[in-house]
Amino acid sequence: MQNSSNQSYLFKIWRSAVIPYLLVVFIVFFITLICLPLANTERYYLVSYLLLFALFIMATLFRLGPVLLAATLSSLAWNFFFIPPHNTFHIEKTDDILMFVLFFSIAMLNGVLTTRIRRQEQLARDRELRTKVLFQLTQQLSKAGSIDEVLKIAVEEINAQFGFTVFFILQDGNNILFQTGRLQKEKKLNTDEYNIAEWCFKNRTEAGAFTTNRSDLEYTFYPMPGTKVNPGVLATKQEKPVAGENRTFWLTFITQISNAIEREFLAEMATKARFLDESDRLYKTLFNSISHEFRIPVATIMGASDSLLSSPHPANIQSELHNEIFTASVRLNRLIENLLNMSRLESGQLSVSLDWCDINDLFNKVLEDLSGELEPFKVKVTIPENMPLVKIDFGLMEQVLYNLLFNATQYSAPLTKIELSSAHQNDELVIEIADRGTGFPDSTIEKVFTKFYRVDGTKTGGLGLGLSIVKGFVEAHSGIITVENRKTAGARFIIRIPTEKPDIKNLFLDNE
Repeated sequence: MQNSSNQSYLFKIWRSAVIPYLLVVFIVFFITLICLPLANTERYYLVSYLLLFALFIMATLFRLGPVLLAATLSSLAWNFFFIPPHNTFHIEKTDDILMFVLFFSIAMLNGVLTTRIRRQEQLARDRELRTKVLFQLTQQLSKAGSIDEVLKIAVEEINAQFGFTVFFILQDGNNILFQTGRLQKEKKLNTDEYNIAEWCFKNRTEAGAFTTNRSDLEYTFYPMPGTKVNPGVLATKQEKPVAGENRTFWLTFITQISNAIEREFLAEMATKARFLDESDRLYKTLFNSISHEFRIPVATIMGASDSLLSSPHPANIQSELHNEIFTASVRLNRLIENLLNMSRLESGQLSVSLDWCDINDLFNKVLEDLSGELEPFKVKVTIPENMPLVKIDFGLMEQVLYNLLFNATQYSAPLTKIELSSAHQNDELVIEIADRGTGFPDSTIEKVFTKFYRVDGTKTGGLGLGLSIVKGFVEAHSGIITVENRKTAGARFIIRIPTEKPDIKNLFLDNE
């Protein structure tokens, strides 16, 4: 397959090289043919002007080789057909000899100088175009926010500027190349290709097709050098080698892309390192918190159970011990529920089952579950008389209100007021929970919904998951939750969930 490609490439080179020579031969022949009537006149020198003009035009169109051939053929044709004696290269008159020498010299100089000027002009245009292309490439790469975005831009630009089919083989962070393309997963190297790609990566030297190292391969492999890290290898499928100024342009192109990939690669590695550090920190925090939080209710249950089993107690003491066991069990269950809920949120497996609910039923259920914790407080519940049914997930919203009200009991002094209210405003369910507790420091109020976050100096326990779960459950309803400190004392949580007023007719139909 590679030999066939090389033969096709050589044929194209031969064709592109021969055609200009054939064209100049035809042009000189055509001009000579139409000027033959002037051969037997005294104005034969006019033919030289026409040939010089044609030569000037050809010099702007063709390279130096065809132009020099045209100059030589023009001189010989003018001599053979137009300068007396005709049909011979012999020239009798000194004036004609001088004119022929001048014609040949002018033709050669005209061809050489014109093609040189044209070449310099073309080189200047090419440099300007390449500079513009590199500038645009740099701009596009600077806007990329990930390795995949950089590679997508690179593939498109390489194909547009060079017409190459390319794919990128990147390393895994441990200087080991992957065997498949980063973007094009279907591009997989065979054993020979992978070995050459790895050699190219380690030695920072080109290999594969059109190189001295395994030129029989289908792909050409180019190293992508970086300042700190070598991101990988660029594999191209091309019909011909890149040479001359195009090669300089091509290598600069690769360098720009390599620098952009290296930038994102280092950023990705830094992000992974931060993630690992954060994961390690969260793991230690969670482990310490779980150990502490679980130890208290477990110790309570074990102590009360041991006391009940070891010796008989009066009925009132037994009741207290049973109550301690129950309270500790509830606390332990709440900790487990919070961990399970956070796991559901993190895994994306949380499903919301919306149904028409009565806010009175929701509030009553939560207040009943927290009756023991709320007993020392003055609880004020406000629900408008015209409060409509709302479409929510009853179980999730019950957990939301439970966590918020329980949180209020932990940070408020006994006998203070805890307020729970609801409203329906602008097609939104609005629920507010307000207390007269300590509130939150202004510097930490934006962090209260962060997982495992607990305000410094708080005496209450907990894993720091309750408010994070609340936020996740509210957002699962496409809602938002905000918190603010009250002017006098305490904090206020405001929940807004988009909902609609029920259509009574449709509601009955749904129930049927």
